[in-house]
Amino acid sequence: MRCMSARISPVVVGFDFTHSGGVALHRAVTLAARAPSHVLHVVCVIDPRQPIPSIPSYNGVDYMYAARVQEALASEMQVELDQAEVHDRVHFFVHARIGKAAHEILFLAREIGADLIIVGSNGLTGLERVLLGSTSEHVVREAGCTVEVARPKTYPEVELIPIETVDRDHTYVPPHRYTYEDHRVNLRPVEWPLY
Repeated sequence: MRCMSARISPVVVGFDFTHSGGVALHRAVTLAARAPSHVLHVVCVIDPRQPIPSIPSYNGVDYMYAARVQEALASEMQVELDQAEVHDRVHFFVHARIGKAAHEILFLAREIGADLIIVGSNGLTGLERVLLGSTSEHVVREAGCTVEVARPKTYPEVELIPIETVDRDHTYVPPHRYTYEDHRVNLRPVEWPLY
């Protein structure tokens, strides 16, 4: 049984049940699957004026609604983990908070001492960004750690040059090693003053 590294690296992941949130969640799970020392803190921030479209609210946005969102968030994590190739284990927490998205993400990052924040980008442009503000832009500007803005890949698939195997009879040539030392201080005449 493998144990986690002595150095735990907390990662805050902004998730809002949208496509861009799914991209951020996928990126975070991929990272944590490769390096189990990363502990994910997946947070969904609920606007107090309106519920999340995919999760209906019966009595408005309150703490009972936040608990339902937290359960849905845990289910989303389970789906993402089932689809990921996890060879070891992934440690995670789910948080549902009511407030402004950027503020709550940054508050959670400060609260847990995050090493990394991963957020999605809704792709707001020009006037939309000025009027609505961009959560990812606000987080990037105000964060006290590295922020990764996860986007879906739009580049076309490229076929790379195949890797060729090396002939086993080929003799190994070690790389050239160079060392530079500055001997000017050691070579100065003793009678020269130091000032």
